[in-house]
Amino acid sequence: MSITDILSRVTLEGKASDIFIVAGRPLTYRANGRMEQDDETKLMPAQCAEYITAIYELAGGRTMEKLTETGDDDFSFALKGVARYRVSAYKQRGSLSAVIRVITFHIPKPDELDIPNGVVELSDKKKGLVLVTGPAGSGKSTTLACMIDHINNTRQAHIITLEDPLEYLHMHKMSIVSQREVSSDTDSYLTALRASLRQSPDVILLGEMRDSETISVAMTAAETGHLVLSTLHTIGAANTIERIIDAFPPNQQHQIYIQLSMVLQAVVSQQLIPTIDGGIVPAFEIMTLNPAIRTNIRDQKVQSIDSIIDTSSSEGMVSMNTSLLNLIKAGRISEKTAYSFTTNPENLSNKLYYASKTGALGPQGGASTAQAAQPSAGSQTATASDNNSGSGEKRGFFGRR
Repeated sequence: MSITDILSRVTLEGKASDIFIVAGRPLTYRANGRMEQDDETKLMPAQCAEYITAIYELAGGRTMEKLTETGDDDFSFALKGVARYRVSAYKQRGSLSAVIRVITFHIPKPDELDIPNGVVELSDKKKGLVLVTGPAGSGKSTTLACMIDHINNTRQAHIITLEDPLEYLHMHKMSIVSQREVSSDTDSYLTALRASLRQSPDVILLGEMRDSETISVAMTAAETGHLVLSTLHTIGAANTIERIIDAFPPNQQHQIYIQLSMVLQAVVSQQLIPTIDGGIVPAFEIMTLNPAIRTNIRDQKVQSIDSIIDTSSSEGMVSMNTSLLNLIKAGRISEKTAYSFTTNPENLSNKLYYASKTGALGPQGGASTAQAAQPSAGSQTATASDNNSGSGEKRGFFGRR
């Protein structure tokens, strides 16, 4: 069976988010966070090389020179009428391998994926820096695509996306959308970002802030009246701020704290959580910048930000633990699963304890006495921010990005 037939079949079955071509194992795909084998036949190195060579042909006859010389290559391609694919090809144990991410042609609607309106509406801002963060495979690209599509449908603007490689393709609607791919359209993120400032942009999507120089130019762009959307591989707003600061040498960090306190508009942190019924549901932390948070960033008191988020639900902020609690209340995830995804177990215990005391968990979702232990003295109470951050999403769809 050809690689085209394999990709078409696995994609159209609608389950796979990633497809693995690795010697010594059958063709494998990830579905709802679980690894499933296509059959029992193990792939041999020669067959892997054949499949990967065919993939390069599907990508417009792309040369394999980079892969053979460096051992790594990233690119994208499309199968007509099926889907787009993002490929990371690499060498392992001397043989060729690849991981292929499935990307649907159409840009999904936020409500299909239970992306909260509050997240999408962050793209209504006209300037500043908005970050979408989370671990690899948590749906950051999909969330950003929904935000770009929202801008494209609601206002006239010039949107420039800088990606490595291109994932979702945006048509020109109310906005002009220029999509540039690193390596094929430009040398690097930094080169493209600097050039974009001379291309009359209103919105710049930067696929990833990889180093201090790129971060610095991105903040300058946000400072000079552009809306900059980007990603980082962090969980939580406070961790995101610290990651940005740590990218700079110590003698620059004081100035970066001040600059970041002025240009940062919001941080959205997301995770994909396994559900009780075998699906996946997104959980979001949303931090918008109010005067208290700006002051804490400027004064280098980042550790206080989590408590501000936890008590600012009236301003649209949602902590990750509140999102997890809402999913428990809805019967979507178990307490055990929530504890495996929280970065603050004590705070989650407090939320579960107070929810069980008030009957908010209900008869099916009550917190166990072992996990929802009575909070210790001096702990932050958590009831103030128990607002709903969105219900669970349709199984398997969001997990593709």
